[in-house]
Amino acid sequence: MSRVRLGRREALALGALGAAGAAVAVSRRAPPASIDAATGAPAVVVREAADLPVLATGGAPSVAGASGWLNIDGGIPDEQRDVDLAGRVVLYDFWTFGCINCRNTLGHTTAWHDRYAPDGLVLLSIHTPEFEYERDPDAVAEFVADEGIRYAVALDPDKVIWRRWANRYWPAFYLYDADGALRRRHFGEGRYDEMEDAVRALLGVDPESPRVDV
Repeated sequence: MSRVRLGRREALALGALGAAGAAVAVSRRAPPASIDAATGAPAVVVREAADLPVLATGGAPSVAGASGWLNIDGGIPDEQRDVDLAGRVVLYDFWTFGCINCRNTLGHTTAWHDRYAPDGLVLLSIHTPEFEYERDPDAVAEFVADEGIRYAVALDPDKVIWRRWANRYWPAFYLYDADGALRRRHFGEGRYDEMEDAVRALLGVDPESPRVDV
C-alpha cells in the first residue's frame, strides 16, 4: 500500500493513485487545498445546513461485515445496526492505529464525539488495517482504550467495509445528514474547523454554543 506526501505536483499523483485503486495514507505535509483539488472535495463556507452541497443521496453504504466492534454491543445484527443509523447525523471515519496521520486526527474526533453526541452526532469509526500487525483485534482494543476513544469502532481487518465504500484513503471522513445524504467528505488531516462547522449545521446546534477546544 502506498504512503504519499503531497507537494504541488504530488496532488496529481494522489488523484492518479486513487483512480488506480491504490490505498493511500495522506500525509500531514499535504496542504488541505491540494487534497481538495486532488480528490474533488469542495471548499465551502458553512453557516447553515443549506450551505453544504449534497454530494450523494440514497444513504451511506452499509457497515455490515465487521469482524467485531469496540465500545458498542457487538451482538446487534448487521441489518439492525444499519437501521439504527437511519435518521441520524453520522460521521464515518476510516483509520488504522499504525498510521501517524490517523493518530493526529484523534484529538479532534474524540472531542467532536464528546461535544456533539448529546446533540445527536453519531461518530462511527472503521478500523481498516494497512499492515499485518494492525489486524490484531487485541492490539486495536488496547490502542482504543489507551487513547480514550469512546465512540463505536468497527473492526474491518479484511477490508469488507472499506471495499463496499470504495474508500482508498487513511484517514477518510464521510459526513451524512439525517436524510442519508452525503454532505461532506475529507481525506487526510486538517480542515477541522470546516468539518465541525458542517457537523454543527446538520445538527442545528446554536451558533453561539461552545465549540471544541483541541
